[in-house]
Amino acid sequence: MSNQQENTFNEQVEKSVINLTIKLGILLLLFYWCFSILQPFLVPVVWAVVIAVSMYPLYLMMLVKLNGRKGLTGTIFTLITLALLLVPVFMLSGSMVDGVQSLSKALEDGTLSVPAPSADVKEWPLVGEKIYNAWHLASVNIDQAIVKFTPQLKAMSKTVFSAIMGGGAGILQFFISIIIAGVFMVNAEGSVKAVQNFMTRLSPKNGAEFVKMSGATIRSVAQGVIGIAIVQAAFVGLGFWAVDVPGAGLWALLVLILSIAQLPPMIVILPVLLYVFSLEDVSTVTLVIFTAWSVLGGLLDGILKPFVMGRGMDVPMLVILLGAIGGMIVSGILGLFIGAIILALGYMLYTQWLVDDEVKQEAV
Repeated sequence: MSNQQENTFNEQVEKSVINLTIKLGILLLLFYWCFSILQPFLVPVVWAVVIAVSMYPLYLMMLVKLNGRKGLTGTIFTLITLALLLVPVFMLSGSMVDGVQSLSKALEDGTLSVPAPSADVKEWPLVGEKIYNAWHLASVNIDQAIVKFTPQLKAMSKTVFSAIMGGGAGILQFFISIIIAGVFMVNAEGSVKAVQNFMTRLSPKNGAEFVKMSGATIRSVAQGVIGIAIVQAAFVGLGFWAVDVPGAGLWALLVLILSIAQLPPMIVILPVLLYVFSLEDVSTVTLVIFTAWSVLGGLLDGILKPFVMGRGMDVPMLVILLGAIGGMIVSGILGLFIGAIILALGYMLYTQWLVDDEVKQEAV
């Protein structure tokens, strides 16, 4: 090759590299721009996918009952799901507003009273003495107690206000996600086909299997984490209600949150048990039954999860559980599903790689 031909070739390579770099830069810029525009909708859409996949078997049952009318079924299903979300929220909001109004009125009228603590409260380990003193002060002189604990009350009120605002934003997000999920379920065949085509592009051999596994993982986590958490909270809350624990519904809600977060519900159950034991008008039989019921409720998730998570899947339950817990630590509640899917995909790729490697070795 002459110097002139070599220079011409180098110029062509240089032009090609520059053109390719410019095209890649514009393409990346376009992708980044699209992502920035869609980013506010990303979390609601991901939640919509989770809801749609989790609820799709129920949607199919309704579809059969309504003679295959997809639009009507999707509309009714969406309205029912929205009602299940909004009705408890409105009831809880109304109860909180009424409670705040009653508390404010009692403070203004000077009629607010706190019952005196039992002497058994002093016997509570570590914090019994402090709780008894604060409780006793509130029962004797509520005004003085408020003045004394004003800094703590201010900090607590800020935390509660932030939690309420965050909860309101989360409810609005779920509202949007449920509507999008209804659209996904009505167009389920096209949505699944689009995802399968995309995954097949990435992995021609296992793309369809990955889509199937992702759907099964979402349903497994929904049943094994959120479903069991609801059952556990209802079970424990029923026990609280039976012995007339103040704010039984709120304590049950805390149990639900802890169970979803994969934290031990005994964090809530033990203080309630101590409170019930401090009451003087509760019989021994009631205390024994309530204790057994509460302890069983606290252990319920550990008993049920092995029977629910990973059922009907080639991925072990431990992989799903570790993915859900790790994902939640990294990305919050949504990470329960994303983490489980990612770890399950990684497990499947790893096992497939081992199988392919063994086949190659046998072929040699």
